[in-house]
Amino acid sequence: MAPPLVAIVRLATASRVLVLTLSLLARLLFRPYDTSASLHPPCLSSPSFPPSASSSNSTATATAISSLAVWDGVHFARSAECGYEYEQSFAFLPLLPASIALLSRSLFAPLVPMLGYRAVLVISGHVLNNVAFVGAAAYFYRLSVLILKDSGAAYRASVLFCFNPASVFYSSLYSESLYALFSLGGLFYLFSGARTVAMIMLALSGSARSNGALNAGYICFEALLQAYDAAIQKKRPMWAVQALVTGFLRSTCVFLPFFAFQAYGYLNICVHGDTDELRPWCKAKLPLLYSFIQSHYWGVGFLRYFQVKQLPNFLLASPVLSLAVYSIVHYTKLLHQLFQSTSIHEQIIAIVDGRLVEAYESSDVATVLKSEISTGPHNKKQGNTEVKKRKSVAASAASAASLDSNVSRGRIVGDNKDECPLLVLPFILHLTFMTFTAFFVMHVQVSTRFLSASPPIYWAASRILAPARGGSCKRWGYFVIVYFVAYILLGSLLFPNFYPFT
Repeated sequence: MAPPLVAIVRLATASRVLVLTLSLLARLLFRPYDTSASLHPPCLSSPSFPPSASSSNSTATATAISSLAVWDGVHFARSAECGYEYEQSFAFLPLLPASIALLSRSLFAPLVPMLGYRAVLVISGHVLNNVAFVGAAAYFYRLSVLILKDSGAAYRASVLFCFNPASVFYSSLYSESLYALFSLGGLFYLFSGARTVAMIMLALSGSARSNGALNAGYICFEALLQAYDAAIQKKRPMWAVQALVTGFLRSTCVFLPFFAFQAYGYLNICVHGDTDELRPWCKAKLPLLYSFIQSHYWGVGFLRYFQVKQLPNFLLASPVLSLAVYSIVHYTKLLHQLFQSTSIHEQIIAIVDGRLVEAYESSDVATVLKSEISTGPHNKKQGNTEVKKRKSVAASAASAASLDSNVSRGRIVGDNKDECPLLVLPFILHLTFMTFTAFFVMHVQVSTRFLSASPPIYWAASRILAPARGGSCKRWGYFVIVYFVAYILLGSLLFPNFYPFT
């Protein structure tokens, strides 16, 4: 049998092939509701990369490929080709447009004379997003194993992620795949101890989607753990201050891409704009373009979507919202049991010490083995002394890890109860905020894809689908499977043909 990670990569690839096949079949069999995606007005200003073939090769193939950019994909493709021309186009963050523009001018540049620049942009976007999703699925599995300490639950959750209800968006010209890749990858590296890599990846997630900036909260949580350990356990208050300051700076770096893009919009519209009269948001004390666009053009705001005519959209979003609420309630109960069974102090120390042991075992133990092999006859005595010393440290560290692992893995909850490590807490807090925002502030139907990269939803669903469970859990498991399959089919049918889905 293939290793679980390899199996997840294969399943993720197969799921992308399935979704793309279903979407193309739906496009061939049914007429799109809105055919305006095939329209291609020229850029307001000359594009920075104006291949001569883009205007002359309006072949049927090129037009058909270009029309695969639907809904928000039209805006992403337009921004990649012409830059940010209109105020409302600044709602679409720059990572995806910049990435597909780069691919179209490099790897896929030979296709431009045959198909035209816009068609190649669409191809680049589809290739990039499907590859990014496979990477995101791999990181999802690695993160789930790291947090849950249960490879079986992690595998089931990863399979569900590969076939999630928002699958069609991960295979389209949308920013979900890049966001999931950098968000899940960043969280994996953060809780693995590679904080600089995590900071870079989480910052990139914030340049893909606005909610990526919320990932700064995970860095704050991790910094608090380090500061508590330094101040309480190690009695090093200066180390605690250093951990807090470093965490604050890293969190600021995660926010930076989003606010840098807002500053770019302010300069383009408010400072260097063509209109004589300033736009209303330019005069605000905190001129945030993104929030103005969401409110002015899309009617996003607290309770603004609570209208009778929007009931079908609430029904469309009800499955993922129900699953999100179940995840929050389930893990909140387990965390409550965890805190009743042991002190928060023990939990934090177990997490920090356990991570140090893992880092030690992955580096110094390897050095021990290397030392045993490479010790020559002239320094054999000194080498053996060093090896024995390191072996002693490794043995004590392994012993500590064995004791701490029972705590960090949630064994204190009881052998017959679900396990819940403390590291689940920031994920639940993040999901709670996202769910509240999706239900009360946003267009509620967007919840399906807005929450689709949140790990606790799949962790909780994998618990429902656990083989040992029966009765009501088994019945609910059927509902979960039906929901996932039905939304993949519905999404693949409706979304590519410009019918409203989420």
